[in-house]
Amino acid sequence: MSKQTLLSLLPLMVLSFSALADSPKAPTRDIGYAEYYLKEFEAEVKRAGGNANTLFRNKNEALSRVQALVKAYPDDPAVQALYERTRAALMMSKGNYQQITPDMVAYLNNEKELRERYAKLSVAKWQELLQDRELITKVFPTVDPIKLSDEASPINKTIVLPNVKYPDNQFVGGSGEYIVVGKPSTGYYFVNIGGREWLGPYEAIKRFRREVDASIGESINFTVLGKITDPVMEIPGNRRSNYSWGWVVEPEALYVDGHIVATFDANHDKGGSFVEEDKVAGIKNSWYTVKDVPQDATPERVMEIFLASIKEKNYELFLKCINPERYATETAESLLRYHWDLHQQRLHGEYVHAVFSDAKITVHKGHDDKNDLENFFLDDAQRDHLIKMQGEKVEHATVKSQAFDANGKQVGEKNTHKLIRKGGDKGRWYVDDYEIRF
Repeated sequence: MSKQTLLSLLPLMVLSFSALADSPKAPTRDIGYAEYYLKEFEAEVKRAGGNANTLFRNKNEALSRVQALVKAYPDDPAVQALYERTRAALMMSKGNYQQITPDMVAYLNNEKELRERYAKLSVAKWQELLQDRELITKVFPTVDPIKLSDEASPINKTIVLPNVKYPDNQFVGGSGEYIVVGKPSTGYYFVNIGGREWLGPYEAIKRFRREVDASIGESINFTVLGKITDPVMEIPGNRRSNYSWGWVVEPEALYVDGHIVATFDANHDKGGSFVEEDKVAGIKNSWYTVKDVPQDATPERVMEIFLASIKEKNYELFLKCINPERYATETAESLLRYHWDLHQQRLHGEYVHAVFSDAKITVHKGHDDKNDLENFFLDDAQRDHLIKMQGEKVEHATVKSQAFDANGKQVGEKNTHKLIRKGGDKGRWYVDDYEIRF
């Protein structure tokens, strides 16, 4: 570049440097107001803990004030710093995300294949049950018990009743406990649910739901294969209606269409079973990624195994994870099964995975051998005396969980889970509040 050219550009360079030097600064007061609302927004985001479904009261005010400053004073370093903080807070307000890998949702694919297998088996089993049966072909209208002739009597005949809704249409009558099927204009059938003929296959359906197919809810629409026994007069469904005659049906098999068939068996140790129930455990065994709880498992690891047991429908492992005192009675075990079902539903409708962190351990009872501050003042004899005097060591732990849906988005806030260990390092950690959602 020639000297003449350089001299000609010099005024332009001076003007450019002057323009940069004269870039306007945002008023201190405006910076202060924007930062106040931004701090409030940042605090709200922190409290939300990754939950995107939170109402951020200061969000719009913070964003609009920082936006106005950036447009008016784009070169002000203080404004640029606010802009970067706002961007970070905004992204955090959208919720935490987790990459969902195929391993995390393998349980859904495994269960889908198993459901399809048992659905096909059940179609074949149902057809087998209906073969060589003399079925009542005209279910409705029912035979009128008052105008009945011996030839028309349905007693001891086999019937297939659709749309048997339990527990929706359950009622307790004067002669027993039933599910009502029908209406006044067509007549009624009363499916007897007070005996083993119902309870055997129904409990088998519940085992199927627990072990194979969580999509079967509490309210179920059955098709019932059964035998007509007697006519009875009841107020159907405890409704505000007159007494009506109906035919009592003693169940032999229950069919949840598209899912499973269960049959009554008086010689079965549980009173009934679903089709190929004895093969379920062997099929699922190949799914299991973990089959036991190591003695030295940390609280976080115990929670990971606890989650895996629910995903993979490993009820035995589920029990091994939980403090045995929590299911020591029959009532407590029934409550445990209820919460098992709830966990199953959540892992099929609300979230698909969870991660665990922030384990904190405290000594609830006994001598704390890890309390360096106190132990500094104690000799070996004093520590031994305290260990004997204070009895068995009981520790409590808390672990935080974060649940994520199939898209990897965090569901809800972090939840706190409590675990317990007795006997110090010789003991093992157990989940104590198994009811808590992930």
